[in-house]
Amino acid sequence: MRSSLIGKIEKAKRYAQEPDRVTLSGLTAVFRGKNDDHELSYADGKWHCTCSFFSQWQICSHTMALQQILGNMLPQEALASPLEAQFSER
Repeated sequence: MRSSLIGKIEKAKRYAQEPDRVTLSGLTAVFRGKNDDHELSYADGKWHCTCSFFSQWQICSHTMALQQILGNMLPQEALASPLEAQFSER
């Protein structure tokens, strides 16, 4: 194996141990639920999910789960709940 590739593999391992170095600006995912699959996305500072709960509340268990899974790799606005924003404006 070429030494330059070995160096890249070692660097990748170090990066993987430091997830706080990564900030996601957008993503798409499919959540496999018991009843149905749901498509999720995060783009332009907003979440979207195809589940019916999200259409009413702009948040759901699928988006909250991804917030927990991805944690520090998401920008601050991706971690904030739209419900919190509504109540803090009052």
